Amino acid sequence: MFYLFFKKIETWSGGENNYRGGKGILPVNQSNNKNPLFKAFLDSAKEAGHKINSDMNGEDQEGFGMYDVTIHKGERASASKYYLKPAKSRENLKVFAESFVEKIIFDGKKAIGIQVKIKNETKTIYANKEIILSGGSINSPQLLMLSGVGPSNHLKEKGIEVIHDSKGVGKNLQDHLETYIQQECKTPDTLYSYVNKFNMVKVGIQWFLNKSGPCSTSFLEAGGFCKSSPDKKYPNIQFHFFPAFVIDHGLVDPDRHGYQLHASLNQPKSRGEITLKSSNPYDYPKIQFNYLEDGYDLKETIKCVRVARKILCQNSMKPFAGKEIGPGDNANSDEEIEEYVRSKAETAYHPSCTLKMGIDDMAVVDEKLKIHGLQNIRVADASVMPEITSGNLNAPTLMIGERAADFILN
Repeated sequence: MFYLFFKKIETWSGGENNYRGGKGILPVNQSNNKNPLFKAFLDSAKEAGHKINSDMNGEDQEGFGMYDVTIHKGERASASKYYLKPAKSRENLKVFAESFVEKIIFDGKKAIGIQVKIKNETKTIYANKEIILSGGSINSPQLLMLSGVGPSNHLKEKGIEVIHDSKGVGKNLQDHLETYIQQECKTPDTLYSYVNKFNMVKVGIQWFLNKSGPCSTSFLEAGGFCKSSPDKKYPNIQFHFFPAFVIDHGLVDPDRHGYQLHASLNQPKSRGEITLKSSNPYDYPKIQFNYLEDGYDLKETIKCVRVARKILCQNSMKPFAGKEIGPGDNANSDEEIEEYVRSKAETAYHPSCTLKMGIDDMAVVDEKLKIHGLQNIRVADASVMPEITSGNLNAPTLMIGERAADFILN
């Protein structure tokens, strides 16, 4: 039944079918980016033995193609723009800017309100019915622990009164770890030209005037899903192709034309955790991802790199392909690739699963997103996922929001 909520999210440019929505809230469009590197990449994937898939969000995920984008008429089709903005005039909605929730207030096991600082004034707001916690996979468990809900030993250690002992709060943290296979480009078809300040201002003005040009698209629009080995039942690798180098999360400009293929393991086995630094709500929590802690993740990530390299060395990429920058031509053994992964891999920004749904001892919420053992409080964000999804988190997180809205209305 949950697939109906995925359909409810979107108006897909390919038209409604059994898997895609045609009358939803967000415009979701098939990318038509004409950069020649994308075509060369997809042709190379086909040469390497992978199938081409025109809709990886449809009946079958496996294959390579152009991704769907939440971009409409040159602008990001964000949840803020399409969900929140149309609702801002409703009498039953009040949005507080410059605000910070410090604590959830409980009467026994019943959530009754929040303590919030609004423009430097601390206020208490009481709930008539329920509190919906949507702080995300980092802040939701942090706020619960600050409010006395979490592993009792950890809360006592921080001097916090225990309202409800819940072992799983902040545990089970998962993320997608990306390794970049980077290659110099022999043609000027990359985004390196826009590092030049004059060109940067030029395309910025173009976008502000008519929402067109390079700034009207994301360029993370080609990729695919495949298996690291034939014995896998489902695709366990996701790829994103990007026509530029990303250095230190984009904080450092590239110094040449290049492109890269992001390779990430869909279902990592490593688990991290969110814990409190102190009882002060303004102290950042401690975030420990434990990437590659499980040996399986490292072994499969090395396979990801080898699959990526095989794609990038096909004939269709040869007119563009220069020297491999990362891992580099000298890194061929498992040990050499491992060193590259450990030193260069970066987060895909998909933190999830820290208040997981389920019925075991570590589960925090039930099938209707209510916190086990508490009353009048639900969680609606990516933290409730028991396991990270085999793909990006935007759509499934929106689906959780739609599902939560349905539970609340009922």
